[in-house]
Amino acid sequence: MPEIYLDNSATTKPCPEAAAKALEIATVNYGNPSSAHAPGRAARAALDEARALVAGALGAAAPEITFTSGGTEANNLAVFGACSLAVARGRGRKIVTTAVEHPSVTKAVRFWKRRGWQVAYIPAPGGRLDLAALEEAIDQRTALVTLMLINNEIGSLFPVREARRFIEAVRAPALLHTDAVQAFGRIRFTPAELGVDLATVSAHKIHGLKGAGALYMRRGRQMHALHFGGGQENGLRPGTEALPAVAAFGEAARLASARLETAAAHMAALRDHCLRLLTARLPAAGINSGRTGAPHIVNFSLPGIPSAETVRYLSEKGIYVSDGAACKSNHPGKGPQVLESFGLSPEEMYSAIRVSFCAENTTGEVEALVGALEEFTMGERARD
Repeated sequence: MPEIYLDNSATTKPCPEAAAKALEIATVNYGNPSSAHAPGRAARAALDEARALVAGALGAAAPEITFTSGGTEANNLAVFGACSLAVARGRGRKIVTTAVEHPSVTKAVRFWKRRGWQVAYIPAPGGRLDLAALEEAIDQRTALVTLMLINNEIGSLFPVREARRFIEAVRAPALLHTDAVQAFGRIRFTPAELGVDLATVSAHKIHGLKGAGALYMRRGRQMHALHFGGGQENGLRPGTEALPAVAAFGEAARLASARLETAAAHMAALRDHCLRLLTARLPAAGINSGRTGAPHIVNFSLPGIPSAETVRYLSEKGIYVSDGAACKSNHPGKGPQVLESFGLSPEEMYSAIRVSFCAENTTGEVEALVGALEEFTMGERARD
């Protein structure tokens, strides 16, 4: 039986073009981009090309792209860099964020909270960001506003552009950052349209390789570096660039941008088909995501059945899904978990399953998933 991979929010299978580019760089164009000799210049050209491709896919300029090791490092660079700059300039020490961010944002924010910073956590009941609370929280003391564009657990789309409007209304000195890791390659957007100063993207979510990501920083903005070394990436991320992964990122970004509308429509059709089948054939299932958010994410609960058991059963059938995000935004004992923050009950939360599609998935795979879930739930009821 062929395997069915439905965990594309955790990671995607590298596309052949990205894998081939990485192999080429690793075995042929292996020079150090900072070296002055011919192999170094060739490597620099490959680095410049990758930067231009990622920038083009994002609707940005190449100098606005800083390569990192992935989304986690880029998010940390955004939070720590922005807050360190605020300290140096004597600005207000307040962060506005949500209760449902990725842990690479949540934990970075906690670092500053432990050092006396004020943090406003904006709720998102039912997946809808509380805009009134967001507007009230942003004031002239705010140094950073960080809101994800698409939530990685249930696929909610957050109105990041509204945050820019609120910042401008009170003339706050805040930098606006968005974690766009789940959005990049799935919906069309540009940093300029969102009004953000900083945006995070990642390679392995768009069929690139693990080990590469990027932070967009709007031209003219400044930020403190976290590391020190040879001055690569305009001093913001020193160290020899991981060129095989970075070049593969450029290739994956080029393809994702070229195919975006077609791919997004296909994933949205799979999402809607999945929701219809779940509703029709598993009436006890609770649907935690909707049709107005991410095109690639379906989150649902099977009350009474722990999600780990569902994932294990499906894995034995060669169907791979997630019992939530691969990276948890919170852990027991350290505040509410993401799904709890969205308003799910404990029973719904601990039976939640996340299915996430890519453009290569098919309606037949969706039907196989729901069929396997039917078999599983019938078996569970029979044992009860």
